Amino acid sequence: MPIVHQPTTQAKVALPGSTTEDHRPILLIEALSFSYPDGHEALHEVSLQINRSEKVALVGPNGAGKSTLILHLIGILSGNGSVLISGFEVAKPNLAHIRSKVGLVFQNPDDQLFSPTVFEDVAFGPLHMGLPEEEIYRRVRRALEQVGMSGYGERLSHHLSAGEKKRIAIATVLSMNPEILVLDEPSAGLDPRARRSLIKLLHDLSITMLVSTHDMLMVRELFPRMVIMDEGCIVADGPTENLMMDVPLLTAHGLERP
Repeated sequence: MPIVHQPTTQAKVALPGSTTEDHRPILLIEALSFSYPDGHEALHEVSLQINRSEKVALVGPNGAGKSTLILHLIGILSGNGSVLISGFEVAKPNLAHIRSKVGLVFQNPDDQLFSPTVFEDVAFGPLHMGLPEEEIYRRVRRALEQVGMSGYGERLSHHLSAGEKKRIAIATVLSMNPEILVLDEPSAGLDPRARRSLIKLLHDLSITMLVSTHDMLMVRELFPRMVIMDEGCIVADGPTENLMMDVPLLTAHGLERP
């Protein structure tokens, strides 16, 4: 049977800066519902907890609510219920802090790469955090090293391959020192070599991770925990190995066992 992770009372009441900070979840969602202006309910009573260092796959058919859920993590959308990042509510007064802690990488890297050079793209976040120049350079160098793109600083972003753009897009959020990395369909549009390279990169990154994807082969290889969404609800949440064995469950929610 799928294992559903229920939020704990202790995690809910922990305050920023308290002694329980390292033990509370990075992400805590409780009873989140959201409807679009046309009346379509995209999320219904969604509750989810992700702890530090977890790598979690978010899967489900198109229209399941995965992207809608992700956009709530940085306050682009706001529904009924609660979303907390490291104990901070995702609400207007906290958005600057929240967006420095949630590194969201969109499916299309061109949505994040808009500066003339790679260096400027990766430096954009730290620059707007008001950091000193020396710290900005340090963060850019480190982020490029983390994604295996050292030496690309002066390259033109729009001249890069799809796989290279994806890595630079990840670097643009890593330079913000996020606490959780959130990726939407990271392997989409990549050739087999770039896809394999990306999987190795995500495996090697030691950061809490939530990844929305249809790539079930990647899920099986990379993510110990899998959350299945369908029709705006979380229908299963548990060890990937166990859920992958439940073929009727996968089939009922538009998924295939790899």
